[in-house]
Amino acid sequence: MTGVVLNGEVTADEIAAIATGADIVLDDDALRLVEVNRGVLEKLLRGDTRVYGISTGFGALVSERVGPELQRDLQRNLLRSHAAGTGDDLPPEVVRAAVAVRLNSLLRGHSGVRPVVLERPALMLNRGYVPCVPQSGSLGASGDLAPSAHAFLPLLGEGHVIGPDGRQMPGAAALSALGVHPLELEAKEGLALINGTHFMAAIGALMTVRVRALLGTIDVVAATTIDALRGVRVAFDARVHELRAIGGQIASAANIRASLAGSMRGGDPVTGRLQDAYSLRCAAQVHGAAREAFAFFERLVAADLNAVTDNPLVFDDPPEVISAGNFHGQSLAIAFDTLRLALADLGSISERRTFRLVSPSLNGALPPFLSPTPGPSSGYMIAQYAAAALVVELRALSHPVSVDTVATSDNQEDHVSMGMTAAVMALESVDRLEKIVGYELLCACQALDCDPGTPGTLVAAVHTAVRERVAPLVEDRPPADDLTAVVPLVRDGSLGRLLDPHGDPGAVAA
Repeated sequence: MTGVVLNGEVTADEIAAIATGADIVLDDDALRLVEVNRGVLEKLLRGDTRVYGISTGFGALVSERVGPELQRDLQRNLLRSHAAGTGDDLPPEVVRAAVAVRLNSLLRGHSGVRPVVLERPALMLNRGYVPCVPQSGSLGASGDLAPSAHAFLPLLGEGHVIGPDGRQMPGAAALSALGVHPLELEAKEGLALINGTHFMAAIGALMTVRVRALLGTIDVVAATTIDALRGVRVAFDARVHELRAIGGQIASAANIRASLAGSMRGGDPVTGRLQDAYSLRCAAQVHGAAREAFAFFERLVAADLNAVTDNPLVFDDPPEVISAGNFHGQSLAIAFDTLRLALADLGSISERRTFRLVSPSLNGALPPFLSPTPGPSSGYMIAQYAAAALVVELRALSHPVSVDTVATSDNQEDHVSMGMTAAVMALESVDRLEKIVGYELLCACQALDCDPGTPGTLVAAVHTAVRERVAPLVEDRPPADDLTAVVPLVRDGSLGRLLDPHGDPGAVAA
């Protein structure tokens, strides 16, 4: 992969590229700003300026003075003492993304660090060494302290990393392989590395890319179900949706309408049914609501990807150090809570469409449970069970955590966001939703095979893509294997790209 240039302004797609292997290139002009800003801080420290986290302890220890002779120890001890995470390690792509977001923030030149503090972690990632970071331990204020301490301990020759060969190794061994010595942190530098919203924002960037693609995919899959059930297409007439003027709803209706274009499967508008059940007829309204939630989420994530979120902040003109609270992740916590609610609702309506596809009391001329021999074989009966189980898990994961503050540090930090918890739960949520949509996709394509007719042109392309991976169900087999085969189609955005000739998985049909 080509490198991604970091200069203080980065997109979610660029962070996602770094997460999946692109090199980090640090912009020279931005590094010069970093160097100037460091000089400002050093000049202030030569005076009598009292600075949090440099000449004082951390958190409730702010009243404890730290003399100049102990300030290097303070930064090293900060990383050691704050590496208190627990649980399974975060996926390497999340850690790569988080380090990239932190470096992008430091490149804004308000954190008082030396350029080497950025160059060394970039070198490690570019050479394939990814820190091992437990997923639990962050309160989302004062930023992502515990995971960040684990992420940057290897700079000191401590902690652990996953090497280029995929095996875990000590941080010291990684530095030796890179031919560099452990980094000796100067005043402020340890705090600048770990104090901020970069892990939350990094997961937000990855979720932005993944959910954007999924929103297009679920519109296309819903259209496939509507076509398979010979649904009433006038519900997606553009004139209907223009009367409500909700952008997300209009977009989803356009996608479903485009997907159904060319279909000969619709019922007779005179003698057929006038309207379908809500899970079909109101697909654009429900999907559109999720699009609106996603837009809110995407905007707040984009802000933090390019923000300076450590504390204190160093300003050049006039020279000043200000202690404040940009590390507080409440905006991201609320954004993740909102997104998880939307994901849970998308899972709910998708499962309801799957239920209609397989249920003999609801699926019209289709065979019970889409089975080729109902009775001796159960078809996709239990696929709907599994989707229902995932829906319940999604609902549990939609519980808001941004209101679950727990005071810490002797009540100095008396309101925290729990944004990292919200972020990890979002990762789990989107994984489940992709599987629920995968089950709907399987059942919709099987229904098209059971009831032949000319589907929409795009629906036909969806059916072809699925059949390249999964054969029609002619006798019982494990649906779990079928799901494993089609989930990549849901996840990679290829179905959503069918809507756009330029290949944008998040595009909206014209």
